[in-house]
Amino acid sequence: MFVSFQRVFTLSEKSWSGSCLQYKWQKTVGNYLAVAGPDNFVKIFDRHGQKVNELNLPGNCVSLDWDKDGDILAVLAEKSSSVYLWDANVNKTSQLDSGMKDQMSFLLWSKTGPLLAVGTSKGNLLIYNQQTSRKIPVLGKHTKKITCGCWSSQNLLALGSEDRSITISNHEGDTIRQTSVRADPADVQFSVMKTDERSSPGESTVSVALGKKTLFLFNLNDPDNPIELAFQQRYGNIISYRWYGDGYIMIGFSHGYFVVISTHIREIGQELFQAHNHKDSLTSIAISQSLNKAASFVKINDLKDFIFFLIKIHDLTDLKEMYAIVTLDEETKGLDQMCWTDDGQLLAVSSQQGSLHVFLTKLPILGDSSGTRIAYLTSLLEVTVDNQVEGESPVAIAVEVEPSFIAVGPYHVAVGMNNRAWFYALGDGGVERVKDTEYLGTVASMCLNCDYAAALFEGKVQLHVIDGDEQVVQEDRQTKLFPEPDQKYRILSHALTSEFLYYGTDTGLIQCFYFEDWQSVNEYRHTVGVRKVFPDPNGTRLVFIDEKSDSFLYCPVNDSVFEIPDFSPAIKGVLWENWFSNKGVFVAYEEDKVYTYAFHKDTIQGSKVILVGATKLPFSHKPLLLHNGELTCQTQSGKINSVVLNTHSFLNNPHSDTSKDKLQWLLQQAVMLKRFSDAWNICKALNRSEAWGELGRACLHHMEVELAIRVYRMMGNVGMVMSLEDIKGIEDQNLLAGHLAMFCNDYNRAQDLYLTSSYPMAALEMRRDLQHWDSALQLAKRLDPDEIPFISKEYAIQLEFVGDYTNALAHYEKGITGNNKVSVCIVCSLTYKSLSVASVTE
Repeated sequence: MFVSFQRVFTLSEKSWSGSCLQYKWQKTVGNYLAVAGPDNFVKIFDRHGQKVNELNLPGNCVSLDWDKDGDILAVLAEKSSSVYLWDANVNKTSQLDSGMKDQMSFLLWSKTGPLLAVGTSKGNLLIYNQQTSRKIPVLGKHTKKITCGCWSSQNLLALGSEDRSITISNHEGDTIRQTSVRADPADVQFSVMKTDERSSPGESTVSVALGKKTLFLFNLNDPDNPIELAFQQRYGNIISYRWYGDGYIMIGFSHGYFVVISTHIREIGQELFQAHNHKDSLTSIAISQSLNKAASFVKINDLKDFIFFLIKIHDLTDLKEMYAIVTLDEETKGLDQMCWTDDGQLLAVSSQQGSLHVFLTKLPILGDSSGTRIAYLTSLLEVTVDNQVEGESPVAIAVEVEPSFIAVGPYHVAVGMNNRAWFYALGDGGVERVKDTEYLGTVASMCLNCDYAAALFEGKVQLHVIDGDEQVVQEDRQTKLFPEPDQKYRILSHALTSEFLYYGTDTGLIQCFYFEDWQSVNEYRHTVGVRKVFPDPNGTRLVFIDEKSDSFLYCPVNDSVFEIPDFSPAIKGVLWENWFSNKGVFVAYEEDKVYTYAFHKDTIQGSKVILVGATKLPFSHKPLLLHNGELTCQTQSGKINSVVLNTHSFLNNPHSDTSKDKLQWLLQQAVMLKRFSDAWNICKALNRSEAWGELGRACLHHMEVELAIRVYRMMGNVGMVMSLEDIKGIEDQNLLAGHLAMFCNDYNRAQDLYLTSSYPMAALEMRRDLQHWDSALQLAKRLDPDEIPFISKEYAIQLEFVGDYTNALAHYEKGITGNNKVSVCIVCSLTYKSLSVASVTE
């Protein structure tokens, strides 16, 4: 299944009709696209297709390029000795007098510094330093027109000329290396060629396409042994080539072939990959290193002689697989060139009939959820609100800016960038913009609930009413800034529920602010700073991650804290289960994996958090919502996708068609997640006593007495059913847990629970019934000393039975009371006689 790319805009001006275009994206940020046509204008558009400015030239544009930071656009024009410079920061144009009398033919900014190289039609060179305004003219660098060139990351300049030579110069214009080639050079590039020997760091290899037939590799560290690679004649001419990865070169040929070679000396000349998936012709290729994708053009003639053009997107990790295909039905003359922004977000494609198409190839993954409602970025200027759980139709909101954050609440959506946010109301009649708000700093994140918005910026949180006109809110409760002036800490994270604002600080403080009382009602002090907080929908439990990347579950109701086991330090976020019957479940997700946890609050062993299992996430999926074991994720193509957690696979398995072993595994999943109704159905499908026994023990462990009675009744265990019936009405949790622990044969835990209950004598009764006489005597000393004689007597009888007469006598003596003094003395006398007889016999 291919990924679909959104078309952001198409540029097609009348003056461009029938001509090929020159164009380049602004470097680094990619906010502007400079386009030159045959009309003596360079037009500058923003990333949404709106024209920002235009440069009126005395002739056609010869060359254009952006500096390394994307601040300055440099343009060469025919019939002019000046270089035109447009400053993107102030939107102004200036001219630089080159001092060259011959026509300028080539222009290129340095990759690493403020240096601009300008070549002329007679082979002269100018190096201009934008920072110091210094100009270095170099006459006679070549004897003919300079046609191509490239800067290295070490500020070396390689130039190709019609005199069929390649020169390598330093940033002062001095020639370091020079070599002749046997055909016209084109498309000079710097990169690193792989060798077996340790080479100097940096880009040391110059590659050049010669006469569109061969690829020339010139190693600056071995200038006497250049390599020239020839290719099969059936491939056609070299259309384009690009370096990528660890010394690999991708080459596109005119007959539709797509070839990858390695420059490692042991593999040189070998084709690592070759495809002919462009059956008619291939016209251009482009590579995005940040996306790890390659794009290529192809012309298709169908059976009805209808011509159309495709853009094929390949994944560089697996070139055999097609990542995406984009069809351009409206183009009939042919495609020309394509260019990616540095971040891989936008791909510009030009045609031979003078139009320019821009496609969105990677969307910033921005999204948020509130309950079962999600809001996510679906285009650069569009946010979609969806609630598939409730069956609501998606609503698309056209927003004013390209947002850097999104927040959604029960009735509102907020988007924003820098220090400003725009709020939209969601109603039955559609979407309505409510207001926009400016904050005192750049907003890092925002949360919404029914009435309030909370924005985090520069270590502070501003809480304010979203729509004061429609909400009946007291004047002194319209807004509040945290922390208070006398509180010296920075807030690192925050979250809103319907009733509470939680935030964590760099000092380890977790604060809970209650809207109803308009004051802080709870705080917890951790040992180190708290980076992130994730409260559950009710605000009664909270997962937090500290600065050591350890994670804990905090219950504000009783200030209890539980460490979360096996917590990965790469975790990016936490989502709580929104399904009403499974509130204690949450997931923690990292880049490619999601971990399912369950909080077991009421068990005979006390409260604890357990790791249920892990699920692999598809590439570039960000979880937004967890509902009934299904994770709703946002993708970089602006769509949502559902992932069923492995820990909830029992929900999608028809029990009748599943093997017994797998059913047993599904039963364990259901039990760990406390999905007892699902576990019941699995046990019915298994129809094994072992499965029912496992479910019964789980019910006892989780103190589910009513269900345990049903399970043991199904097993035919009358004794257990009667015992459970006797205790099912007990309200004291510790006493009930003690009984259940005893039924599970965990006597020590049962004793501890009994002792903390409202009826501690149950511990003594249990030990006496079990004939654990030592423990019973210890308990009797604390709980009921009057019982000691009776317990001692029973203990003595047991000891006498096993032949331990000495200890039996001692316990008989302890068992003397006023009522049985004579009988005990007789027993003691008999015991002594027995001991004497035994001694004589020996």
